[in-house]
Amino acid sequence: MLAKSLLSAAFVAALSSTAVFADDHNDSVVTGAAGGAATGAIVGGPVGAVVGGAVGAVAGAALNPPPRQVVTYVEQQPMPANPVIVEEVVEVGKPLPRTVVLTPVPENPKYAFAVVNQQRVIVDPNTYTVVQVLR
Repeated sequence: MLAKSLLSAAFVAALSSTAVFADDHNDSVVTGAAGGAATGAIVGGPVGAVVGGAVGAVAGAALNPPPRQVVTYVEQQPMPANPVIVEEVVEVGKPLPRTVVLTPVPENPKYAFAVVNQQRVIVDPNTYTVVQVLR
C-alpha cells in the first residue's frame, strides 16, 4: 500500500512539473521528460517511467538548442582548410577536447563553433559542451 501511495505521489509530481515546464514553452524539457518517461517505462515499468521522466526533464532543460540565427551563421561559414579530427565521439551533451579551437559566433557570444570530424558543431564556449551537431 505504501509503495502504491509513493508511486502515485511521484507520478503526480512528475506530471505537474511537466505541465509547469510546458507553460513556459520550454520544448526541450517537455521532450526530455516524455522521452525519459518512455524509456524508463520500458526498462523499469511505472516506477521507471516516473524516474525517467524526471531525469529526462532535467536533461532537456540543461541543453537548449541554439537560436536559428546562430545555426544559420554556422551553416554559412566556409569549411576550414585544415580539418580537425578527434578520436572521441562528437555528440550533443559531450564536451569537445580543449585542444579544439573554437570560433565565436559574433551575434551571440553564448555560442561558438568548430568543424570536427567533418561535422559543424555548435558549442558552449565556457564548457566546450556540444549543443548541436549540424548534419
